[in-house]
Amino acid sequence: MTKPHSLLPQTPWQAKSRWSFERQSLTVLLIGLTFCGLGEAMLVLANLGAAPWVVFAQGLAKLLDLNIGITTLMISAVVMLLWIPLHLRVGLGTLTNIAVIALVLGFVVAFVPAPSADNWLLRGLLCVGGVVVIGVAAAVYLTCHMGAGPRDGLMVGLCQRTGWRVGVVRSLLESTVCLIGWALGGTVGVGTLLFAFGVGWVVQMSLLVLARWFAK
Repeated sequence: MTKPHSLLPQTPWQAKSRWSFERQSLTVLLIGLTFCGLGEAMLVLANLGAAPWVVFAQGLAKLLDLNIGITTLMISAVVMLLWIPLHLRVGLGTLTNIAVIALVLGFVVAFVPAPSADNWLLRGLLCVGGVVVIGVAAAVYLTCHMGAGPRDGLMVGLCQRTGWRVGVVRSLLESTVCLIGWALGGTVGVGTLLFAFGVGWVVQMSLLVLARWFAK
């Protein structure tokens, strides 16, 4: 079985505890989460398909006739409940994740104009770039060891329990919620599939690079 420290490498910026307010740890955490939000915004601006969890929220919103914001919170709450059997603990990074990513995503989408529909090159670059940015940024903020966001925490917990690679677990999670969301009426596109099957491997490669850089 994979051990926690072999999955998330120790880094110079890791916090002493999940609720530590060390300057370096907080700075790296906020930078990582900011870029996660930026990556999510890039996918939205590309308009080539929402991220799988967003597709799931869209489908659930149609099924229950609720606002997508409400269903997103509902999904987060259920995912957090799945942390219990995995023995995961909430940290400062968990709460910060929910707030920072939402704020950055909303700000960028509100003030940055989306490319025209016929500008396929820019839309494609935004789509691919968004997946890469999210994957790298997720690896960075996770190595602060201050607690993962609801979905990343579920990924980490399953990896620790099963010993499976991050890429495999993340891809299975993303593809599963994507299929459920699509079946419920959520919108799927090329960007959705790219995110579902690509972001986990970007996270895994980023963690491997960080582990090699800071190997003791």
